[in-house]
Amino acid sequence: MPPTRKDLGNAAAQTFGWRNLRPEQLSAMEAAVHGRDVLAVMPTGSGKSAIYQVPALVLPGVAVVVSPLIALQRDQAEAINAATGMDRAVVVNSSQSQAELDDAWAAAEDSDEKRKAKYLFLAPEQLVKEATMTRLADLEVSLLVIDEAHCVSAWGHDFRPDYLQLGAAAARLDKPIIALTATAALPVREEIIQQLRLEKPLVIARGFDRPNLYLEAVHHESAEGKRRAIINQLPQLPAPGILYVSTRRHAEDYAADLGGMGLRAKAYHAGLRKRVREDVHQSFLDGDLDVVVATSAFGMGIDKPDVRFVLHADIPESVDSYYQEIGRAGRDGRDSLALLHYRPEDLGLRRFFAAHRPDPDALRQLFGLLRQQQGPATAADLAQASGLNIRRMTGLLSLLEQSGSITDSEAAGKPAYRAGSRQRTAAGANFSSDILARSF
Repeated sequence: MPPTRKDLGNAAAQTFGWRNLRPEQLSAMEAAVHGRDVLAVMPTGSGKSAIYQVPALVLPGVAVVVSPLIALQRDQAEAINAATGMDRAVVVNSSQSQAELDDAWAAAEDSDEKRKAKYLFLAPEQLVKEATMTRLADLEVSLLVIDEAHCVSAWGHDFRPDYLQLGAAAARLDKPIIALTATAALPVREEIIQQLRLEKPLVIARGFDRPNLYLEAVHHESAEGKRRAIINQLPQLPAPGILYVSTRRHAEDYAADLGGMGLRAKAYHAGLRKRVREDVHQSFLDGDLDVVVATSAFGMGIDKPDVRFVLHADIPESVDSYYQEIGRAGRDGRDSLALLHYRPEDLGLRRFFAAHRPDPDALRQLFGLLRQQQGPATAADLAQASGLNIRRMTGLLSLLEQSGSITDSEAAGKPAYRAGSRQRTAAGANFSSDILARSF
């Protein structure tokens, strides 16, 4: 007999101290313990994590939680272990030693329900490995949780190609799926359902109003005037905060200027070495920085409750991106500022990126390669044959699949693809520029 609402409420109160679960939280939990898939789109600070944390406690076995960043996995696991008073959450990722990995798997495989790990955190690239799937097959998995589920969207912010392989992995596990994200417009919600192969899911989409955030936009006539206004304003704001910019050069320049004014400021962007990015990230979380000047690379995993402002020196790439970024302010419920500085000319850069299309030559090459295959081919096979790396290959395959040019199946338990038969041209070329224009 599945756990009842009373069981869920008792576990939430006794373990986590949550005595008043929201109706949407309870509805999602109840659906999950009854074996139904769930897609929850809920704003930052609304208790999305509780939707899987409580059911995992009352169900036998271990919940597999797919989380995209090592820092985010660590933070989530530490929070659970602090609440439960014991190591009920373990992490498996590439940053760990073999001994640490062995200990994590041993905890998940423990036969004693009172001692065993109840939460196993994995990166998406870990879950889709055959070795991982083999080990999970020997576990009693209670739930599959996909955090930051918007990453399945090839058109959205924070796109992660590894997420596109999770649907096949989920089908092999054949367990209830809980997909979580702070923001997903209707097309992205539909894509999440399709890519993760959710079956008749309970969809919970709450409004995104956060009364403690004050939103403001300031118009500027010139680039220099905008820059001066930002530089002059930042020292007057309560720290800590984030300044988002559109380019790496702007991140470095603003950080240098703010540092010269006495602020503890650092730049963060994808061009920095991994170690440098990690140091900036941790310094910000530890309260050692007043401002991080960042591109959109400074994103998921910034779970710091006391961020007092998020400023944008440039227009974000989308409304969803803007909501994700300002959502990092005021997680403690206190008043915080979300301020956008802009010029009408700034829209030009975003229009350029919005109009950018995938490489048609790479798509044609991949489609032609699939036509030559005698049967279904896996992404790894195609990457080896084409010379493309696996991450780029996964993204291209997703685009071809969405256009209807290829179909997916399975080969030896792995996702595999074959060329479809819908697109034909008189000259025999099966993937033409007009198809590219219509599809992408």
